[in-house]
Amino acid sequence: MRLFTIGFTKKTARDFFGLLGDSGSSVLVDTRLRNVSQLAGFAKRQDLEYFLGELCGMSYRHELLLAPTGEALSAYQSGALAWEQYAVDYLELLRSRRVEEVLRPAELDCAVLLCSEATPERCHRRLAAEYLADIWGNTEIVHL
Repeated sequence: MRLFTIGFTKKTARDFFGLLGDSGSSVLVDTRLRNVSQLAGFAKRQDLEYFLGELCGMSYRHELLLAPTGEALSAYQSGALAWEQYAVDYLELLRSRRVEEVLRPAELDCAVLLCSEATPERCHRRLAAEYLADIWGNTEIVHL
């Protein structure tokens, strides 16, 4: 199984959709809590869904099971919560939601997990991918 991740910030639309198209994936799974902000530019839900289909032949899926809570996200973004604690809390949230029992490997095989962060180092999409890979096994994670 292969699971991709991508963030849209610090990428041009050309680069972003090029990476997605080159991945060979047929579905983008949006793991953002808030996906309609004007600050998201081309990655706002309605625009993203349209561009994915038109430019990449991909479908769009918003998966709130993989999104952080609003409280945790706000605390981390404001600096009130350190990354290390945010990561611990987020992984506990995934465990409590039992995402590995609700989501199936077949529906995420070759899917791309999306969030806003430019790189995966301090991003919940990486944590989600690693969590699922640890439980499901035999999963290659590719950060686009």
